[in-house]
Amino acid sequence: MRICIIAEGSYPHITGGVSSWIHSLVTNMPEHEFVIFAIVANEKQRGQFKYIFPPNVVEVKEMFLDAYLREHGESGHRFRLSDAQRNAFRSLLGAGGEVEWGGLFDLLRAKKLRAAADFLMSKDFFDILVELCQDKYAQVPFTEMFWTVRSMVLPLFQTIRSDIPKADLYHSVSTGYAGVVGALAKHLYGSPFVLTEHGIYSREREEEIIKADWVKGYFKDLWIEYFYRLSEAAYEYTDEVVTLFNRNREIEIELGCDENKIKIIPNGVNVSDYAEIAGPPADNDGIVRLGAIVRVVPIKDIKTMIQSFALVKREVPEAELYVMGPSEENEEYFRECLQLVETLQVPGVIFTGEVKVKDYLARMDIILLSSVSEGMPLAVLEAMAASKPCVTTDVGSCRELLQGLDDGIGPAGVVVPVMHYDQLAAAIVNLCNNRKLREEMGRNGLSRANAAYTREKFIESYRKLYKEYKEGKRWQASALN
Repeated sequence: MRICIIAEGSYPHITGGVSSWIHSLVTNMPEHEFVIFAIVANEKQRGQFKYIFPPNVVEVKEMFLDAYLREHGESGHRFRLSDAQRNAFRSLLGAGGEVEWGGLFDLLRAKKLRAAADFLMSKDFFDILVELCQDKYAQVPFTEMFWTVRSMVLPLFQTIRSDIPKADLYHSVSTGYAGVVGALAKHLYGSPFVLTEHGIYSREREEEIIKADWVKGYFKDLWIEYFYRLSEAAYEYTDEVVTLFNRNREIEIELGCDENKIKIIPNGVNVSDYAEIAGPPADNDGIVRLGAIVRVVPIKDIKTMIQSFALVKREVPEAELYVMGPSEENEEYFRECLQLVETLQVPGVIFTGEVKVKDYLARMDIILLSSVSEGMPLAVLEAMAASKPCVTTDVGSCRELLQGLDDGIGPAGVVVPVMHYDQLAAAIVNLCNNRKLREEMGRNGLSRANAAYTREKFIESYRKLYKEYKEGKRWQASALN
């Protein structure tokens, strides 16, 4: 079976997390062919792959969201939209009602539309925007509204107009633009569409926009509503939604996903890969090493980690903090983190860049995660497989991973509220000063990983999922014959 994996801002251009999950999936399924449809932020990332593909990855198609910067529209066109199409555009822009995605797909891919920018320079779009401003944004300057909406929807329109590879099954690993591509593929080809949500994409975008200084206050709701609309497209068209833990399922239902579509498949880790490094570090030099397996980006909230470490150093001066992961994804944020270390004058913070995690993991005493949003973080699963205790924020499935679901296994770490650097520091200090507790939590984590979160269970669950669609397709073909 040919399966198209649709990824946004991850595989194969970014390492870790979702990217590692995708690579593990395709590598362990040699019986299927995979096409990778990679949605990438910038054209400058073209071809900069961070993974060596297995032989069953037969094609990689890149689609760049900044392509709209090089597209110029012709003004003055009139496309004679139907009432349904007008309402669909209005709904996409927050005017209320449901977005009729099929009509949008057909219009934006119509041959009469030379370029996506043509529609945004048309009289039809101008009329829709005037009505929207009169109804909801009467106090906002029209020119600001025009350019804001244009920059908001052009990447979406470019995405909808892109060439979609043909496949037997489409598998998106998030909602957002990737979810829209999955919905579009099903609309075009009628092939089944499966969605896996690691984190809740629309909630993550909402958090980013609330904090963003590039979005003016009166446009924040517009942007937030827009991303929720994109998620609705995926929920509407998908045949099945796979999520990683129960809290995600509850949120998806709150956001309008049909609960009958949702099933839970946890992530997994190859526990045997970490057997030789499992347990406390071999060297006993008196240094307590804290490690964070993480990309240096805002959603991982490295600044809170640094602030907490400054408090830790007062109580445990021999502690060191290793931030293990790439920093080039958001260079401005990385510079801000370095500046914070300098401002706080806190020694012992080491940014390693991208490394072989196992080489460093063996030397770590405690693994940290300070994210403001997560799904089921691979870093925590790796720490559990390596029998390392964790201190994490209460995001995604961290509480479930570290405390279990009445499995009879004790805690594998400590969970603290998001952005509370003082509580994060207090938990770290407690573990730093209690080697016996660290070792006990490490053993609990390894036991829980073996019981519930092995790679074998994860791969077998997806193998079964894919098999159901393959056999379902055969049944449909024989029935038609």
